[in-house]
Parts: sequence; structure tokens; C-alpha cells
Amino acid sequence: MIIKFIFDRLVSLIGLLFLWPVLLIVALLVKIKMPGGPAVFVQIRVGKDGRLFKCHKFRTMTPDHGGSTISVAGESRITPLGAKLRHFKLDELPGLWDVLIGNMSFVGPRPDVPGYADKLEGDARVVLKLRPGITGPATLKYRLEDEMIADYVSQKQAEGDPRVTQEIAKEYNDNVIYPDKVRLNCYYYHHYSFIKDLQLLVCTVLGKHMKYNNEII
Repeated sequence: MIIKFIFDRLVSLIGLLFLWPVLLIVALLVKIKMPGGPAVFVQIRVGKDGRLFKCHKFRTMTPDHGGSTISVAGESRITPLGAKLRHFKLDELPGLWDVLIGNMSFVGPRPDVPGYADKLEGDARVVLKLRPGITGPATLKYRLEDEMIADYVSQKQAEGDPRVTQEIAKEYNDNVIYPDKVRLNCYYYHHYSFIKDLQLLVCTVLGKHMKYNNEII
């Protein structure tokens, strides 16, 4: 994957050089619209070979929200500006730095928080051999994950489910979304293609779908 390595470093450097005004504007908006916390949110994630690293994103939630790692569209801890940043994936821009220093790649599985990566068993552990990515087949398929979880929660509550939102959201994530992401990431590992990487990047930027492993993601 030498081409992938060179591509990641070169394009992330070019991206930072050309997009620094955008990063600066977004950082200022976060500080103005969401005072009381940092512009960039830093969280420990699980990287290649299970090594922990600091993942950088623009903050989209209220300070000291103390909530679950599973986000649901419309919940109060996600600010109006944060919701827009998430929808257009602008919160991921600081990840260019993580790609440049080698902790992440442009394409790969999203880095899990400690606890979820520990659940990988058997053949699924090949996912940990990959450098985590800003986007990937699972990320593209679940581009609107927050909204999908919110729709599921609303459906269950309309059916009379008495559980709180986060309990329902965790059930849907753990039993449906997360296993499907692992499936897609395993396929990505065993069928890596630099051309597919480029296609995934283009579709992510343009918000388009693509055919991958005989399904539309």
C-alpha cells in the first residue's frame, strides 16, 4: 500500500495548505456559537494494530455534555451549528492533521472508541490491521447515521417503547449498524483497491452513492 501511504501524506498536506482559511473560519464559528469549550474536540480512539491515538474533530456538542458515544440527530447536546457541521462532514476537517502524521488514512474504517474495538472477534479482527480512515465504505453507507438512529428511536417510541432514547439508540447501533460496519470493513481489507479508494473519496465529498460489493452504499 505504498501508493496509499504517499497519497495520504501528499494530499493531506495540500489540503491543510489550501483549506486552512476554512478551518480557521469553522473554528471561529464554533468558539462564537458554542462558547465555553474548545473549537477542536480531541478523543482517544483505537488505531492500526490496536494502538491508541488522539483523534481530532471540530466540536459539535455542548461543553461537558457527559453523554453517550452514540449520537442521535436532534438531541439537545448537539448544537444547531454542530448539526450542520456533522451533516456536511465539516467536523472531520481537523482529521487532515491525523492523516498527515500517520495516525489515520483518508480511506479506511472509522476509528472506534476503546470498548467497541474490543468486541471484534475472530476474522473480524483484521479490521485492526487497517489504518483508520476519515471515510470508507461503512462511513459512506452510514453517512447520515445520526438521522437513521433518530428515525429508529422515533419508530420504537411511537410503538410504545418505554426506554430512554440512548438505550434504544445503543440497541440499534450494537445489533444492526455496528455489525454491518464490521462486515464492510472486513470486505475492504480483503479486497483493497486504490481505485476504489479514489471513488469512495469522490462520493464522500459529493455526497453520492456508489456500488460496492454488489450493494449500493
